[in-house]
Amino acid sequence: MNKEVIKMDMYQKREMRKNKKMNEDKKSLQSTNINWYPGHMAKTKRQITEDMKLVDVVIELLDARIPVSSQNPDISRLVNNKKRIVILNKADLADQVETKKWIEYFKTKNIVALEVDSNQGKGINQVNQTIEKLMAEELKIQNERGRIRKTIRVMIVGIPNVGKSSFINRISKKTTMVVGNRPGVTKQKQWIRIGSQIELLDTPGVLWPKFESEEVGLNLAYTGSIKDEVIDKVEVAYYLLKFLDKNYSKNLYEKYKISQEEISNIADHPQYTLELMNLIGRKRGALVSGGNVDEEKVANIILDDFRKGKIGNITLEKSERI
Repeated sequence: MNKEVIKMDMYQKREMRKNKKMNEDKKSLQSTNINWYPGHMAKTKRQITEDMKLVDVVIELLDARIPVSSQNPDISRLVNNKKRIVILNKADLADQVETKKWIEYFKTKNIVALEVDSNQGKGINQVNQTIEKLMAEELKIQNERGRIRKTIRVMIVGIPNVGKSSFINRISKKTTMVVGNRPGVTKQKQWIRIGSQIELLDTPGVLWPKFESEEVGLNLAYTGSIKDEVIDKVEVAYYLLKFLDKNYSKNLYEKYKISQEEISNIADHPQYTLELMNLIGRKRGALVSGGNVDEEKVANIILDDFRKGKIGNITLEKSERI
């Protein structure tokens, strides 16, 4: 048996072990209880149901890169018949073409969607205008009936890590004014004035106790909505790299200065994605003694670069698939 056959056999065995472990990790992502999330989640949902009675408009914050995975499956039921605005936050990190498509998608569901970059404040000004526009007809009717109202009450909901705090800081111009308690409102509730006639109720984000699918778990892991301590970062980075190479190869190759010749050299390799990961590791100096690639280090590099937008504007979920 020649050296090439032996080498190929070693690679195949390694890939089989890796695939087996990845399948186990994916099942784990799908079925594991999210034990890193606070145990009072059920209580939080009950509280949100109660808070819904106090507000006129619900603002749902989603991560523009993963509008489906970052949406709590209970939100539609919780919102019920309230006016609803979807904020596609972190739009600066998402593919702008795909974000526009998502806005159109929500429009078909009779939901107003806005793209916002809370860090830079882009799109924030249109939020208050949209709230007032949504409520204009209802306030007019109430005023005609003699029920004069000067305040529109708004509530924000969203899973962790969708940028809720940054959004609140921006929309309140970082000078949050606590309005104080209102009748029937406990002391724990905080109302923040964000306009001449708009008050915002800040509430904790809500996340489901189990992942609904393997894809949801991976998307949340890619974007950092799941704590890195409870995932295998090497496996997560592997699958992210596979997605990027298929859908955003130009961004990927430009970021890590990968030439077409280098891609051609590994294109037919039975462990192509693993070789691509190793190539990135070598280019970034993620090596251990003996010149081998440090998998943990290169995984951290790929995930960190993606999360900070250094690989480019990327959307992981497309509206056409819904």
